[in-house]
Amino acid sequence: MINNKKIPTGILGFPTAPLNENGNIDEKALAINIDFLINEGLSSIFIACGSGEFHAISRAEYQKMVEVAVETTACRVPIYTGVGGNITDAVELVKLSEDLGADGYLILPPYLIDGEQEGLYNYYKTIVQSSHLNAILYNRDNAIVNLDTLQRLINEFPQIVGLKDGHGDMELNLEFTNTIGDRLEWLNGMPFAEITMPAYAKIGYSSYSSAMSNYMPHISRMFYDALLEGNDELVNEIYVDVLLPINRIRKAKKGYAVSLIKAGMEIQGFPVANTVRPPCVPVEEGHYEELKKIISSTLEKYPVTKTETSKL
Repeated sequence: MINNKKIPTGILGFPTAPLNENGNIDEKALAINIDFLINEGLSSIFIACGSGEFHAISRAEYQKMVEVAVETTACRVPIYTGVGGNITDAVELVKLSEDLGADGYLILPPYLIDGEQEGLYNYYKTIVQSSHLNAILYNRDNAIVNLDTLQRLINEFPQIVGLKDGHGDMELNLEFTNTIGDRLEWLNGMPFAEITMPAYAKIGYSSYSSAMSNYMPHISRMFYDALLEGNDELVNEIYVDVLLPINRIRKAKKGYAVSLIKAGMEIQGFPVANTVRPPCVPVEEGHYEELKKIISSTLEKYPVTKTETSKL
């Protein structure tokens, strides 16, 4: 039996971890970030995940970020937290997320070790069986489950409701979607997911995490709607005019997948400084100015309208 409770679909919101002048989490800025994403029609909030610098926040900061998300969201959309790394910590974060009122969680890769499939199965099993919250597996880096392992897990645990792919093995993804079908929600979690979404959408991945939505959500919506409607001309225009130029900057430095979001938000007037925690680095001045020009030209060609938010 599939667990249909608050499964995230469409465009998924991944807020950042805004820092104040003292280097601490800026709770007010985080609430603004979350409220903006919801008001712009994103289907769900994924708090303290990759964009939220899961790797660099303390347990107390993690708890505060989830608390802010629960309070700000106010049941308008489902909330998913990031868990992972050390298996003991992951289980504790699942329990904390449940206590704080989250709807589910995304399991980030374990630390460092490349495990065999049996090891990955036991890693996920230990985490998932600790709670009845919805769980989403994340195929990337050192945690790539194959078809047999995924089928074994979903047959045992109905609370596993989705798989997010950040690995990019399309042969494996086709095996998943053609064999498992709609038992899971398929989420494109590649860095700057809009870049690969035209390919993913054709094989059944109808949802994706959008970093760009933190500062230009109308472009994410426009692109997504054009994909679903088969408007290839508009898809190609946005791809060439907006997505590829931003992606070239993103690939210029390791860690820009996180820091470029904050730079875009700062350019757009959000109270988020271009500041990240190590090992990420802030966007350097030249790249910052490039992004500024891209955003300006994008808004000129594709202005924000006051039309009704599309259904994501």
